[in-house]
Parts: sequence; C-alpha cells; structure tokens
Amino acid sequence: MTEAILLVGGKGTRLRPMTVNTPKPMVPAAGVPFLTHQLARARAAGVEHIVLATSYLAEVFEPYFGDGSALGLHLEYVTEVEPLGTGGAIRNVASRLTSGPDEPVLIFNGDILTGLDIRALVDTHETSGADVSLHLTRVEDPRAFGLVPTDPTGRVTAFLEKPQTPEEIVTDQINAGAYVFRRSVIDTIPADRPVSVERETFPGLLADGAHLQGMVDSTYWLDLGTPQAFVRGSADLVLGRAPSPAVPGRCGDRLVVDGATVAPDAKLTGGTVVGAGATVGEGARIDGSAVMAGAVVEPGAVVTDSLVGEGARIGARTVLHGAVIGDGAHVGADNELRDGVRVWCGARLPDASVRFSSDQ
Repeated sequence: MTEAILLVGGKGTRLRPMTVNTPKPMVPAAGVPFLTHQLARARAAGVEHIVLATSYLAEVFEPYFGDGSALGLHLEYVTEVEPLGTGGAIRNVASRLTSGPDEPVLIFNGDILTGLDIRALVDTHETSGADVSLHLTRVEDPRAFGLVPTDPTGRVTAFLEKPQTPEEIVTDQINAGAYVFRRSVIDTIPADRPVSVERETFPGLLADGAHLQGMVDSTYWLDLGTPQAFVRGSADLVLGRAPSPAVPGRCGDRLVVDGATVAPDAKLTGGTVVGAGATVGEGARIDGSAVMAGAVVEPGAVVTDSLVGEGARIGARTVLHGAVIGDGAHVGADNELRDGVRVWCGARLPDASVRFSSDQ
C-alpha cells in the first residue's frame, strides 16, 4: 500500500511521572505499549515499512520491537541528536524512505488514539491529487486546537492556531495528527534544524499554492497527552470503544494480562487493565484504571480513573481517584489521593499520611 513515518520523539512532559523511565508511546495501554496499537492498525491497513523518528529515551524502542517482523512489518529507527520538531523529524528520516517522488507516505503522531480509516485517507490523497492530505476531526470546543477550514471540495483554505473569540472560530474541524505526504514534498522541508509541520510547513505550503486536502473522519479520536486522557484511552481500548487488533484479549469490562493475580472477590470494572505480574488483593475495587506490570493493590483499596505505575504499591484501604502513581512508588495504607494528584517514581507515603479531596 504505502510506507509510513511514526513520530515518537516527544518527552511526554504532561504525562509525568509515567514518562520518567518510559517514552510516552511505550507506556502500556490495554496491556501493551501504546505504540503497538498504532503499528498493528497500520499493518492492518496494508502498511509494511515504517520508520520510527525517535529522540527521548530512543534506546527503548528497538529492543522491544526489533525489526518488526513479529508484527508483519519492516521497522527502522532514526534518532534525533537534538529535538527537531514534527517537521524536522519527518525530514530527518527521509533517507530511509523507499517511495518514489509522487508516491504517498503516511505520517502518524505517536500520541494519538484514533479509529481513522487509514485506507480512506490514502484514497482521498490519491484521488484528489493533493500534495499533502490531513486527517481532520470535529470537536465541540476547538479553542485548544489548530483549526483547519476547508472549501466544499475538502481543499484546505487556512490554518488557524488556537482561536479564542467566537469570531475566530470559523470551523469545528481540527488537525487530528495524521497525514499523507507526496514523497517529494518531504524533501522541501529544511534539514538539520527544528521545524514545526503545523506552524511552518503547512502554512508555508498553502502560501506557495500547494494543494492541501482535508478528510474529516470523526469516528474515535483522543490525544493521549495527559494522564486523564491516557487512562481513558486505555479503558476505551479494553471496552472496545477504540479499535485495535493488538488488545491482548477479548474486549470487556476488564483485562487481566497473563501472569497477574486478582483476588476472587476483587471487582474490576470500566475497562480496567491489570498488567503482567501485578497483584490485586481481596476486596479491592478498581474502575477505569490501569495497573502496570508488577504493581500491587492491597486488600480493600479503591482505585478509580487512575494510573498505577510499574512496581508501585497501593496500601490497604487507600483511595485513589484521578491519581497518577509513578513507577516503584509506595502509597501506604488508609491514604486518600484525588483530583490529579501525582506521586513521583520511587516516592514513599506513610500510612494514613495524606488525605486530599476537592472540598479541602
């Protein structure tokens, strides 16, 4: 079908502490590194060759995925010495592409969970004769995003960054982070310096008269940049709301990965995933949460909409609601952490030492 570039170099600062030891695309979602879902969906759409543009913790990717043959893919890895931005990262891997000048190259951002019809985007690109085609999605409140208005034929007419006033909001269509480039267009991106494809490349192409085509696909789309979004995305994969052929088990209320131990009377709901080697004690209740490999949730704990890092321990009767517990952290018994509280990797909270809620 075509080849692809996956942009996986970001530091994932909004997702800390989950990204202190692990690059964001490798944080487990529904039991496997999130990147696995993107690779599997690309392969299902007919993509065979993918170049990963890496930077932050670049050494993590290749030991896990190797040459990609286990997924039916040919994977290559290119590491940026200094961060180059989205456009710079695309240009930096150009030498690894095999497509001819007029052939399509798919570009994906490594932090977007989407139900995009990849084949339809490529078909739109080819039938429209575009230089670049963009996946667009519609959102209720577009103020945090870049707007992409189009004419009646779908041709992009402007790029509008994060409008705030009603007059500036001329469309609900936003850039959804997946593109198809004509191969020759990639070579026009400046080399060896940071370039933003959203703020420099696309507006520049439009100003030069290039044909940029938009395709609206609003099936499922979620930016996994924050802990709240990431835990929701993982749960939606488990529940089957977000499509992926890489979920290691049947979709449903819970996913218990092989090697995990869950007490018979523990209650797991809302798309909760319990990673390999993790333990959930008697009477624990976990809803819409991700418990990473080797973590321990002790008896009677209540965990809701939270991320529990690898090797972390949640004490008996402790309550987590919308919390993020870093790798190897230990939250003692009878604590209560709510409303976005984050506990850093390796931190220790004594028994009954913290009570945090929105009314305090």
